[in-house]
Amino acid sequence: MSQPSFFDIEKQLDKIYGINDFLRRLNELIDWTIFLGLLNQTRSSNSGSKAGRPPFDVLLMFKILVLKNIYNLSDDQLELQIRDRLSFRDFLGISISDTVPDSKTIWLFGEQLSQLGSAQK
Repeated sequence: MSQPSFFDIEKQLDKIYGINDFLRRLNELIDWTIFLGLLNQTRSSNSGSKAGRPPFDVLLMFKILVLKNIYNLSDDQLELQIRDRLSFRDFLGISISDTVPDSKTIWLFGEQLSQLGSAQK
């Protein structure tokens, strides 16, 4: 089995988006940075130790929750699909070698975001 090159992955993505380019178009149409003000509040509300691995980017985590809702996936299934699908990785801006948040991390971010929304109401 040969090691995939950057161009092999790009060719596969071109084929995928030739069939269904929904995620690519979604990424092109939405300015995700408009959500940063709200999303960064999930991090400022967490006061605590700086020990351990740094948290995942809030925009990445938000886009993961968007995928969860669009495709109606559980946290466990979402983790699996991100690991398995090139189109999900491309939408999220992560490569094959990047770390994928586990299901518990996805769940926790969703909880933090919903608590933040409840507090703002």
